Amino acid sequence: MTTAPRGGHAALVDHLDERGLLDTTWRRIWLRVPRETFLPEQVWRQEPARCVPVTGRERLALVHSDEPVVTQLDDGLPDGPGVATCSNSQPSTVARMLQLLDVQDGHRVLEIGTGTGHVAALLSGRVGDRNVHTVEVDADLAGQAARRLAAVGCFPHVAHGDGEHGWPAAAPYDRVVVTCAVRHVPSALLKQLRPGGILVTALDRDFWSGALVRLTAGEGGRAEGRFEGGASYMLMRSHRPGEAPPEVDSSTVRSSGTDLAPHELLTLGFAVYAGARLPGVRMWHTGTGPGAQVWVRDTTGSAAHADGHKVWQYGARALWREIEQAHAEYVALGRPGHREFGLTVSPEGQCVWLTYPSRPSRIIEPAPGG
Repeated sequence: MTTAPRGGHAALVDHLDERGLLDTTWRRIWLRVPRETFLPEQVWRQEPARCVPVTGRERLALVHSDEPVVTQLDDGLPDGPGVATCSNSQPSTVARMLQLLDVQDGHRVLEIGTGTGHVAALLSGRVGDRNVHTVEVDADLAGQAARRLAAVGCFPHVAHGDGEHGWPAAAPYDRVVVTCAVRHVPSALLKQLRPGGILVTALDRDFWSGALVRLTAGEGGRAEGRFEGGASYMLMRSHRPGEAPPEVDSSTVRSSGTDLAPHELLTLGFAVYAGARLPGVRMWHTGTGPGAQVWVRDTTGSAAHADGHKVWQYGARALWREIEQAHAEYVALGRPGHREFGLTVSPEGQCVWLTYPSRPSRIIEPAPGG
């Protein structure tokens, strides 16, 4: 079921405006750049277990909703498993990213992940198409986006390449927005950003599926900023995981009780903290509130499953006990929200830190070698 108000594109823009995501300038631009202009005829809705094709009135309702619209499966290859590999992102998330980007007149902007071309069109409406450079790793998608943009009289520079490397030919930029998720912030993007410039991206780590970060560039490839909320994006292709972890050995199962209810783990603040404290541990869940169930596993085959106050652990590592310890530490810190955490990126790597209201920052996850 779609989440948008009725009334087509204008109603969707009203919805974004009512949520405080558009100023006067952005509202005018969104109204001039209808989402449907940049969508192919064949689209899918992302559901928990699969992507479902939508057509006719259902397609139109999805297009005008505040939901992502999947536009490619399996990198465009036929007969694949049906995994979403390109989408027109959820409009409220796009509007939030553009709000965080704080684009001003005359800024030069680099977008990583052209996709359908919709965000490039919005940016072109704000700063002029000659100031917008957008990079897409998929040659077919880059070509389709360029044609859709040209059809509406919009001509930003659309490049085919790996966004991991940015687009150095047109650097430096005042703003960089990454419309796919990254495991780490690519150093090339920071090198192409002017000191004082802003980079906005969705960061995807093992313990959580995505959080927006807004970084301000300093000197020497260094940048720093805060976590700004949740955002789920498809991973940059060069950041996709490699080999799958070993299978969980069910013969090693141990059951026990726990005082930690699974739903207590489902806040972005705890996810950021635990992800920094437990690198390589992945969490996923079903349900919310008291009925939630949580699964965790690491890269060696250890795993745990929590349902209510019952826990099953597998493998050599007592993963649930480590999570209980991390949660106890988090509670002792006062259950900080996600905006109290920040990220520093430098040539040495990246680290997560926590700022206390009246005390110095505490480093939670040091950069490699740091």
